Amino acid sequence: MKVFLISDTHFGDDRILRYENRPFASVEEMDKAIIENWNSVVSKEDTVFHLGDVSSYEPERISEILAELNGKKVLIMGNHDQNYTNKQWEEMGFEQAINYPILFREFFILSHAPMYICTNMPYANFYGHVHANPSYRDVSRQSACVCVERISYTPIEADELITKMRHVSECSR
Repeated sequence: MKVFLISDTHFGDDRILRYENRPFASVEEMDKAIIENWNSVVSKEDTVFHLGDVSSYEPERISEILAELNGKKVLIMGNHDQNYTNKQWEEMGFEQAINYPILFREFFILSHAPMYICTNMPYANFYGHVHANPSYRDVSRQSACVCVERISYTPIEADELITKMRHVSECSR
């Protein structure tokens, strides 16, 4: 079993195509690509932490999409996920929906928005929310952004991110 991360899929949101210059002609094309990419790397036995901003569709369509996606899905709710309760998200297909950051493998904080992490802290942060904003790096020694724009619209394996973080040189922080 592998663990993957992704955020800011924004299924069904045509505005995100313009706001983030996503390389798709339509929402349907974007949704299809993300679903295909997801299922190309995630197996039924894997776990995917979705770090928020799932979809702007109505619950019935969200349920259909989540049913198409491989793996056990855990949601760390984002600012665009507040229209539904944790229970509703779970009824739509998430194993668990959580309103706040969680600790993963005793060291990694999973959150929707980036958290303050300084070099004196033993923690690292996987986050979303910032999309392609150049003020944030893709990967540093203590953080990694898993917005779809930065990970080729495909969930990324947690171990791959951890390896990338370990290989960031001290002088490039």
